[in-house]
Amino acid sequence: DYPSDLCVHALFEAQVRRAPDAVALVFEEQSISYGALNADANRLAHHLIGLGVRPDQPVAICVERSPAMVVGLLAILKAGGAYVPLDPAYPSERLRQLLDDAGPRLLLCDAAGRAALGAEAIADLSAVDLDAATAWADQSADDPDPHALGLTARNLAYVIYTSGSTGTPKGVMVEHAQIVRLFEATRSWYDFNERDVWCLFHSFSFDFSVWELWGALHCGGRLVLVPGHIARSAPDFYTLVCKSSATVLNQTPSGFKVLIEAERESGVRNQLRYLIFGGEALEPSSLKPWFERHCDHAPRLINMYGITETTVHVTYRLLNKSDTSSSCGPIGERIPDLRIYLLDGHGQPVPFGAVGELYIGGAGVARGYLNRPDLTAERFLADPFSGKAGARMYRSGDLAR
Repeated sequence: DYPSDLCVHALFEAQVRRAPDAVALVFEEQSISYGALNADANRLAHHLIGLGVRPDQPVAICVERSPAMVVGLLAILKAGGAYVPLDPAYPSERLRQLLDDAGPRLLLCDAAGRAALGAEAIADLSAVDLDAATAWADQSADDPDPHALGLTARNLAYVIYTSGSTGTPKGVMVEHAQIVRLFEATRSWYDFNERDVWCLFHSFSFDFSVWELWGALHCGGRLVLVPGHIARSAPDFYTLVCKSSATVLNQTPSGFKVLIEAERESGVRNQLRYLIFGGEALEPSSLKPWFERHCDHAPRLINMYGITETTVHVTYRLLNKSDTSSSCGPIGERIPDLRIYLLDGHGQPVPFGAVGELYIGGAGVARGYLNRPDLTAERFLADPFSGKAGARMYRSGDLAR
């Protein structure tokens, strides 16, 4: 079991000790071992500690998808900070809005990040250029000591922005403990291991990436960073899935729709064990073309309903061919350490079979929204049904029966 007091990067560090020469990252023609990735992240982390990064401090990172992005994310966590991912592919106006809201003192960036944000937006920030790694080359390659930093699993790991229904971006604050328990609580459903090859397909500003990134690195697997131009072309992406011998693939249902066609036209067999859906509602009928050519269990198709405010995933449902005749996407059972309530307008449980608003309680409920105490108080409520002191639940705004 993963102790509940571990930070998420400690799971990665355990894999470094187990197999330092195993490949951790693949990007285009480049491969980086667990040991080398850890040493690079540690040097940068010690540099960030020297710049004053402390637990719970948001640190912005605006970089293109590359090994430097993963080094930067690991370094922020190891230094005790919470990463605020800003994708340079997003519109500049939105990036500046998020930067303004998060109010970080420190920004990790590359040339693409600088260009996307613009000189004016970063003028008042202390910027660390990840293209200039020589600046911290003489720092220690040893793991920073979390105890010396005062860092615990109850400190923030990231702040990821979600537009929600209002259209105003809200920074969701997620702690280390909430990510670590996600993998522990879903372990009975998956047998992820060091032989698995994952694709980091989604933007690191989208919380599906949390599952992809730490899914691979917490169990000693290999993470293939999908270059942006390949992610935008289903045939090229499917070729990469096959060439890299990917075994775990995470997709939005709309993204998978075009991948089904690319797979059919390619005719090349893949090595996938799991195809996991998330990020949007699933229309089961869209899977008919897939199940016409594949059996139920090779690979396994799984639908995971989720919400950023409850740490990526909430439910699990193994899909099969018979589901394709259903009109609504089955969301299945809750992750065991979460609780799901359907409540009426008075906050009381609705009768079985009736429609109610979905509330989620349990270990995945995020700390709240960054710099939005009023909205946090409105959506993150005391859980009167759990029987545990201090238990909270999140009011999703979604209706279910």
